[in-house]
Amino acid sequence: MSQVSQHKTAVTQPRILAIANQKGGVGKTTTAINLGTALAAVGEKVLVIDIDPQGNASTGLGLERDGQRNSTYHVLMGEAALDSIIMESEIPGLHCAPSSMDLLGAELELAQISRKTYRLKDAIAAMCGVKEYSYILFDCPPSLNLLTINALSAADAILVPLQCEFYALEGLSQLLKTVERVRKSLNPKLSVQGVVLTMYDRRNSLSEQVADDVRSVLGDKVYQTVIPRNVRVSEAPSYGQPVLLYDNACAGSQAYISLASEIIRRERTLIAA
Repeated sequence: MSQVSQHKTAVTQPRILAIANQKGGVGKTTTAINLGTALAAVGEKVLVIDIDPQGNASTGLGLERDGQRNSTYHVLMGEAALDSIIMESEIPGLHCAPSSMDLLGAELELAQISRKTYRLKDAIAAMCGVKEYSYILFDCPPSLNLLTINALSAADAILVPLQCEFYALEGLSQLLKTVERVRKSLNPKLSVQGVVLTMYDRRNSLSEQVADDVRSVLGDKVYQTVIPRNVRVSEAPSYGQPVLLYDNACAGSQAYISLASEIIRRERTLIAA
């Protein structure tokens, strides 16, 4: 993973990235897990906050489902501090705030609570000084609901995984409008860190066409790194491991290492500016 190490940067405040897209199956959780792993591998201290009721980021990092433990649901409801629910993964430097199925009803409950869009922001602020991280990654649910809005309200930037398929740009347009609304009304600092093309198949002309279309619209907001379709990436979650542990040499692992390197370069440019 030396490709990333030369770009390591010290971050005094956690850089908070929301990994979001209202479409399911585009690689949000896979990106959260493997980007977090790649960043931790170069010495960054990373926290993945799982706010998807499916909890796939939690299980993908080897954390078994446990209905008895506190989760991000309890943090959102003000029943537990964020630092109290954080668990270590088997990757040194990579921690996870696990999800639970209780989040399925969280949106209705949040509607009755004060500062309903800032629950995650407040929880992170309370954690600072107790636990310190250089990167915090939100794994968001596949919808633009109040859970995702909470993540966008707390984040510095959004990272969008975009599947190389026919309707990719249509869904992206809706997401970017939501980002703009959040920026205007809830979080003025929110920006688009980048768009990563996922499930890219070089044998399929559609993948290349989608990639060209997205780059023509968003320019350098689209990462140069693309995540290929790769069976090892699909297999890894069933073993409770990031693909970088499951098979470090496969094309999917190498792509996520490259993505981490590219993201760190962008972060260094922002800091320098």
